[in-house]
Amino acid sequence: QVQLQESGPGLVKPSQTLSLTCTVSGVSIRTHYYYWSWIRRPPGKGLEWMGSINYSGATYYSPSLKSRTSISRDTSKNQITLQLSSVTPEDTAVYYCARVDGGYYRDFDKYDYWGQGTQVTVSS
Repeated sequence: QVQLQESGPGLVKPSQTLSLTCTVSGVSIRTHYYYWSWIRRPPGKGLEWMGSINYSGATYYSPSLKSRTSISRDTSKNQITLQLSSVTPEDTAVYYCARVDGGYYRDFDKYDYWGQGTQVTVSS
């Protein structure tokens, strides 16, 4: 049974770096050919794909967030980590990690597993 669980601080101050962890159970994050993504939904807005890391560790980022985003993995812990630097109140959102089979990471309908999401508020 595949499960994804996001964890991290719910409140971050402007200019700081947000760090979230997605703990995956039931499947290895190195299994071919899965891609693991961070997706967020700001209040009143739609889903926004942030970036992905695949089974080999290759990363892919949204052009609008690439300069501030880093996705990494810890294979020994079966975890995916998101770091978003220089946060502003516009980064307030519910953050999800999710899995897609193959490289269809820009298509939300292709994702078969999602975490429950974690609320992150950027405020001083």
